[in-house]
Amino acid sequence: MQIQDLPYPDPGVPDARSGPRFLWWLFRNQLGGQLKSLAWGLLHFLSISALPFCVGVAIQAVVDHSGRRLALAGGLLALCCAGSALGDTFLHRTAVTNWITAAARVQQLLAHKAANLGSALTRRVAAGEVVAVSTGDVEKIGWFVEAWSRFTAAAVTVVVVCAGLVVYQPALGGVVAVGLPFLALAALPLLPRATKRADFQREKAGRATELASDTVAGLRVLRGIGGEELFLDRYREASQEVRHAAVRSARMWSLIAAIQVLLPGLLLIAVVWYGVHLARQGRVEIGELVAVYSSVMILTYPLRHFEEIAMAYSFSRPSATRAARVLSLERATSAEGSRDRAGDDLPSGDLYDPATGLLAPSGRLTAVVCGDPDAAGLLAERLGGHPSEVGTSVLLGGVPLNELPLGSARTAVLVQDKDPVLLSGTLRDLLDVPASGAVGAEEALAAAQCADVLAALVQGSLDTEDPMDARITERGRSLSGGQRQRLALARSLFTDPEVLVLDEPTSAVDSHTEARIAQGVRDLRAGRTTVVFTSSPLLLDHADRVVLVHEGEVVAVGVHRELVRKEPRYRAVVTRETDEEAARDGVRNEDAVLTEDAVLNEDAVLNELEEIEETA
Repeated sequence: MQIQDLPYPDPGVPDARSGPRFLWWLFRNQLGGQLKSLAWGLLHFLSISALPFCVGVAIQAVVDHSGRRLALAGGLLALCCAGSALGDTFLHRTAVTNWITAAARVQQLLAHKAANLGSALTRRVAAGEVVAVSTGDVEKIGWFVEAWSRFTAAAVTVVVVCAGLVVYQPALGGVVAVGLPFLALAALPLLPRATKRADFQREKAGRATELASDTVAGLRVLRGIGGEELFLDRYREASQEVRHAAVRSARMWSLIAAIQVLLPGLLLIAVVWYGVHLARQGRVEIGELVAVYSSVMILTYPLRHFEEIAMAYSFSRPSATRAARVLSLERATSAEGSRDRAGDDLPSGDLYDPATGLLAPSGRLTAVVCGDPDAAGLLAERLGGHPSEVGTSVLLGGVPLNELPLGSARTAVLVQDKDPVLLSGTLRDLLDVPASGAVGAEEALAAAQCADVLAALVQGSLDTEDPMDARITERGRSLSGGQRQRLALARSLFTDPEVLVLDEPTSAVDSHTEARIAQGVRDLRAGRTTVVFTSSPLLLDHADRVVLVHEGEVVAVGVHRELVRKEPRYRAVVTRETDEEAARDGVRNEDAVLTEDAVLNEDAVLNELEEIEETA
């Protein structure tokens, strides 16, 4: 796999049982690239390591006044230099390719997993951890995968040079062969402590990143309540903890680096001292002494890769563990489904949830009232056919949705959660989604009451007259909460699915706009199945059918004005009635007969509703 061939047609199925197993899986899937990098690395390192032998031969040739051996040494030097340059060039090229392709594979796997899990991902993994895995962790994993081949080449080179020194000059070569393993393994006792400190630093950095992300996301609210300084102080404290942890980690790695410099120096001193002693006795030639001394100096270069691979593994192991934890998450139901249906042969009909008894008749607008917003979100997700929790499948036209492939289920039933995401780009890009073609962009935007949003986008974009070409900032941060909600609603309406499920689509919109949206959605979705989770009287009054879900079961079905009179639990949710107010209402029997005060309260709510509709 080359960089120009990315992305992968199929990134494969990762071994996510543990971080080391995931790293090994990545290595096996890059075996061809690793072997290329190993080959070029051996050429580079062996060419460099051969230079001292050439120098030794040249010096001894000068001492012996041998022009032929001097010329041979010069030719070998030129050959080694060419091999070193060629090997270094292509080693760097193949190593970087391995790094980028490994990182790209991990990013593709994470993207596929996020698309597969949907909103269930952030329920099971903290948002800050997802960000850390998909950014910094990906680079660290790629670093280890890329460094492994260079380390292997360096290790092979050290073994070959030691063996060559023993053959070339047994006395001095034996000293080097005994000393080099100690140099290579000297830092091992310090690695667990260095790894522990590095893990602690990353933990603190992840906490600071998550705190910063939460602060930025809620900045508008924080400014409203004057909480900016409080959260700024918290972030400063978290940032200082990261700094202190980074300093402690750097001290340990500095100690390891110092050992990697000190011990080779001591070995050089020992070789020189012993070599001079042997030279005085006439057991070593000058050229041999220079060759061994130069070899020890040159070997400090490949030995550096022992430190690098230790650092790379120390940093990549927890990163791979986090990535494996995300990649090991599975949906409650298979994304492939068990039914073999044609792409255009999607089920249609009534939407029914056997777990709660919720029925949304085909072609009608059904409003669902839940006292618990979290329960409403889980129920909305289950209506999409592939929930994050195991349970009874929702039926669409009698067909279990979890038996359909995930793509088919999402085509048949579109779920818009209460916190929809707007990606950066133009409004045209925002509406570039799969759609039936029966609803135009202008119709969807008008039904969602986006006229003022379009005007704001045009005003905020330079040299743009067409609202469709206006830019939307990242996550729509330049827009208010209500404006973001309306654009997301317009996108869902433009898609025009067979079944549309909306979870609190107007929670950040004012009453007058909400009344117009309710009428616009009803008109645009006429003949289509629509389910709206809401407690707003304005939306409920436009629904063909209102369902009250209490403690996971459907307990009442009717229309809004009927339920608000007869069902105290429904009225408590819709009118925000407190327990004291409910007690004053005096529910006398199981039919929930209203007292005079409750009737007056209900009439006031309905009168206010009618006034808002008239002004709208």
